[in-house]
Amino acid sequence: MPLYESTLIARPDISGQQVEGLSEQFQAIVRDNGGAVPKTEYWGLRSLTYRIKKNRKGHYLHMQIDAPAEAIAEMERNMRINEDVMRYLTIKVDALDPEPSVVMQSKGSRDTRGRGEYRSRDGEHGGGRPGERQDKPAPTDADKPADKAAEKSADKPADATADSNAPAEASASASDDAADTKTAAEAEIKTEIKTEAEAASD
Repeated sequence: MPLYESTLIARPDISGQQVEGLSEQFQAIVRDNGGAVPKTEYWGLRSLTYRIKKNRKGHYLHMQIDAPAEAIAEMERNMRINEDVMRYLTIKVDALDPEPSVVMQSKGSRDTRGRGEYRSRDGEHGGGRPGERQDKPAPTDADKPADKAAEKSADKPADATADSNAPAEASASASDDAADTKTAAEAEIKTEIKTEAEAASD
């Protein structure tokens, strides 16, 4: 008999038990028409690539079928008139794979990892969620950098420190020279006034 794989998407608002009921219903149709369903897989409630009848998610059910074409036609006719089935697709295959499908294998690998555990890009395991940071040991005194001011002064040579003080010293000496010049000018003026007063008295 021909071999088929059929996948259907059911409405997201039905329960898992109702999805199981759909599976039993379609398997019974295949068996009544002389076929067999060696394997069924419930892939769970999954997000859709695009909305179907305003729904963003759907229950996925996958069946491997060994049945005549008439049984498949009857099963698809029932899928078409069932309000809980949003989409279905049946394809003819050369052989049925007894191993779990790729979807079930990836689902199983996610389930084997512990809750909150993740694998980083370099392959290391870590606890918590990917966005959470792991607690790092507190840095010791040897790891802590010295005071920033001390670092800057350590980076600068001694000449640079002396050069930085040079403008202050230059401005201080300039102000001292200006004071000396002022007092010298005042002394000269006093001397001239004194000599003119002496000359007038003579």
